[in-house]
Amino acid sequence: SPYKKIAFVGYNGAGKTTLLNIIGGLDHYDYGDLIINETSTKEYKDRDWDTYRNHRVGFVFQSYNLITHQSVLANVELALTLSGVSKKERKKKAKAALEKVGLKEKVLNLPRGIYTPVTREFDRDGISFSGGERQRLVIARVFASNRDIYILDEPTSSLDPLAEEKINKLIMNQDKEKTMIIIAHRLSTVVDADIIYLIRKGKIIEKGKHEELMKLKGQYSI
Repeated sequence: SPYKKIAFVGYNGAGKTTLLNIIGGLDHYDYGDLIINETSTKEYKDRDWDTYRNHRVGFVFQSYNLITHQSVLANVELALTLSGVSKKERKKKAKAALEKVGLKEKVLNLPRGIYTPVTREFDRDGISFSGGERQRLVIARVFASNRDIYILDEPTSSLDPLAEEKINKLIMNQDKEKTMIIIAHRLSTVVDADIIYLIRKGKIIEKGKHEELMKLKGQYSI
């Protein structure tokens, strides 16, 4: 179903990342089928996959990079540089994305505002963002891309539990007309998901809302 907030949980090696890579069009499957808008992706040609990956899906992975010699604006609008959107419109979308992740006020109050370099490594006027703030910048980059589907593979696994929970709640509470698919590092961060899938050895063994899965007293509740 569209516009759902979907979470995948399970032990390392269960197959969560592989599944998300297939859904995102980054990996191919040998059996089964992936249906998108009632169309089998077996019918997709290379140009169909390119359109899907470059215009419909946005990714945030465990490993992410900021362009350290560039500004906040350049880092956030990175996903828009090949979109044909005007420079003025890219800036507008970047500011809106920063607001969604709770960084707009802080960034705009800096001496160089949105043009502030993201580190002090190359510029003394740069800012040293915390780990959580750097993660928010990367998520803002994805939100600025305005894709239909956002796929986030344990993007906050390196953060402390409180910071991770705060950012994941922010993700879950975003645009109602977007589909969010997230792999969660801790179960406490997926309680707001519309549906949670528990993966084990490449198979879905339990699914439902957090409360429903806890009542089952199965693997999820352990």
